[in-house]
Amino acid sequence: MTLPPAAQRAFEDYPVGLKVVSKTHTVTEKEILEFAKEFDPQWFHIDPARAAASDFGGLIASGWHTCAMCMRLFFNEFLPEAGALSPGVDELRWRALVRPGDVIHVEVTVQDARITQSRPGRGVVSTYIEVINQRGDVAMSFKAANFILTRAAIGG
Repeated sequence: MTLPPAAQRAFEDYPVGLKVVSKTHTVTEKEILEFAKEFDPQWFHIDPARAAASDFGGLIASGWHTCAMCMRLFFNEFLPEAGALSPGVDELRWRALVRPGDVIHVEVTVQDARITQSRPGRGVVSTYIEVINQRGDVAMSFKAANFILTRAAIGG
């Protein structure tokens, strides 16, 4: 099953078991350096020479950069245009290093979907999300929940 275009998506389009695979993103050294210099300036994210001489064997992306890239891919492929608020994530794990040249994608699986009792017109969609590289290694995983409006609430 594929999702309708983002402008037409509503809670009813997210059944339990739905799996969405995003397009890919090639991670560049430039973006790793720019993100890290601004938000996570640890030496293994900003100093290619020092990182190459370390146990890391080269520059690695910040886990928070991996989260940001994941969010972009998740937004592009999964979320409705009407927006989806999230109360948070659980079990965030950075499981494999992300390096320049890695080609990542996101796989989202709906684990639960239910209408909220307290807010009519809104459902909660619980997902398991993985960031996977070109070798099939899971670089990051977490569980997330999103509040998504029902078709009736968005006037459809």
